[in-house]
Amino acid sequence: MSVKMNIYAFIPARYQSSRFPGKPLAIIAGKPMIQHTYERALACSELSAVYVATDDQRIKACVEGFGGNALMTRSAHVSGTDRIAEAARKIGVKDRDLVVNIQGDQPVFQPEVVSAMIQPLMADASIPMGTLKCRIRDEADITNPNHVKVVTDNRGFALYFSRCPIPFCRDESPGQVHFKHLGFYCFRMDFLLKFTALAEGTLESLEKLEQLRALENGYHISVAESVYDSIEVDVPADVGAIEAYLGDCPESAIRSPQ
Repeated sequence: MSVKMNIYAFIPARYQSSRFPGKPLAIIAGKPMIQHTYERALACSELSAVYVATDDQRIKACVEGFGGNALMTRSAHVSGTDRIAEAARKIGVKDRDLVVNIQGDQPVFQPEVVSAMIQPLMADASIPMGTLKCRIRDEADITNPNHVKVVTDNRGFALYFSRCPIPFCRDESPGQVHFKHLGFYCFRMDFLLKFTALAEGTLESLEKLEQLRALENGYHISVAESVYDSIEVDVPADVGAIEAYLGDCPESAIRSPQ
């Protein structure tokens, strides 16, 4: 008899940010950014439930104000992954359930990317973790350290993530494709707890990329390809770019839940 598997999405959100304090509450096209992200998560049909995991009462009140689910977590967490692990434990997520980490600063992501990411884990119970990549179209992004690159094996598992161009083409290689890593993650609950208990890895420390901890410890990460890139909000100036995107692509807007 098959065991029912639930899929929960958590959006980690903290108020303090060195570059953009209060970022989750920034107003974009008339709504707080966290609401844009939450509503897009609700549009993912595979998800059993969506929660915001926060350490700030202002964010919790905002989420509950628009009818969303919010959980308070400790303020001392080093990463969003640690925060969602605490939140997932609080609601009793079972070992084989899937936990999706959706970054709160991606208010215009396409819900289809979550579907693409979770499919490999739904099809193969041995895969502990998944993420996403998209083809880089702008050559400047290849050398931009703020855009993380990823290379995979022939089965679609990550070989390495880096802020440097990978693969490095020693000889001229016209047409070589590079892939950007998109910051969405899916974990099996039992692996999420194992992952957050692991010590920081050497490569993780050097590159400042948390996902390298899994590779350094010998775990597979499935990397699904998406045709969609994802625009992030890092600094206040990025809000205008998001509003311009919504203005240029009104069909991308997600309706508020009824």
